[in-house]
Amino acid sequence: MGKDYYDILGVSRAATEEELKKAYRKLALLYHPDRNQGDKAAEEKFKEINEAYAVLADAEKRVRYDQFGSAGDMGSAFDFGFGRNFEDVFGDLFSDFFGGSQRRRQRKGEDLRYNLEIEFEEAIFGVEKEIELPKDEKCPACKGSRVEPGFQPLVCKHCNGRGQMRYSQGFFTINKTCEHCGGEGNIIKDPCKACKGKGYVRTKKKVKLNIPPGVDTGVRLKMRGEGAQGIYDTTPGDLYIVLSVKEHLVFERNGDDIVVHAEIPFPTFCLGGEIKVPTIEGEAAIKLSPGTQPGKTYRLRGLGAKRAHGYGRGDEVVYAHVKVPVTLTDKQRSLLEELSREMPDGDGASQGRSFKERMKEFFEKRE
Repeated sequence: MGKDYYDILGVSRAATEEELKKAYRKLALLYHPDRNQGDKAAEEKFKEINEAYAVLADAEKRVRYDQFGSAGDMGSAFDFGFGRNFEDVFGDLFSDFFGGSQRRRQRKGEDLRYNLEIEFEEAIFGVEKEIELPKDEKCPACKGSRVEPGFQPLVCKHCNGRGQMRYSQGFFTINKTCEHCGGEGNIIKDPCKACKGKGYVRTKKKVKLNIPPGVDTGVRLKMRGEGAQGIYDTTPGDLYIVLSVKEHLVFERNGDDIVVHAEIPFPTFCLGGEIKVPTIEGEAAIKLSPGTQPGKTYRLRGLGAKRAHGYGRGDEVVYAHVKVPVTLTDKQRSLLEELSREMPDGDGASQGRSFKERMKEFFEKRE
């Protein structure tokens, strides 16, 4: 009985092209000789898988195979020759796994990170900064070729300058990166003295950076093309600026809002009045009603940070705290003692029960 190619790949006869490719990829990776060195059974299985996929992946061959029912019944009517298209399919399929590459494989430069600390006001309003950072630039002597000026690299004799070595496994051809030249297709015998054959030199570069308003600690700004130089003068990497905002003596940040803790004299809480509070744009006035309680908050609309996602600005939130004097004059002490006797919660309790009396009553009820 002939071979059942659908059974070999583990798919149904109605399998789509994508399903065939997925099944083949899985099995080919499992039984590939590079992963099963010395295993003859795996090698034969690998050839069988290649044969099955070679037929079913070709629309014309698949139709003819379906008509005959099995490879054994097809006789001379079936052509097992594989052209360039079939080789290209396998090359694309395995390039990521088995080293497929182009000659002188070019690689984008690495991304760089730079930590930058800015002032609170700069984060709120935005600022233009100029920073100096070490950077790898294309070697001016060899122009990034890595070869000493006046010399030429030697063509790799192992891969004939292709950067790849070709290996055949039955019907299947695999391209692997040449281990002698590293896939570059040439070997440098006379490296550039200026850059020691690296193709780039370490320099210092000044970069101008526009920091938008409303940023906060942890924000990353991307500067395209300002990273490390790529191999063979390819695209440089990117530069990521990671911001941290210094703490302010007066202001705090809460998202898009700016927080201020205002210390207000006790009489103002009792009598009411107008106070001045700092904002990021100067002073602003707040009116306290008589009998205002400590901890009350006031919101000054539009005096916060610019919203990073959206329009407008946040607010300034003012928390009212009692300012308690550390020292008192004799007159101040006398006035406070008199006030204490006159207040409902004072020891004198002229207008009601004192705090001590209420506490005493509370505990007496619990007994």
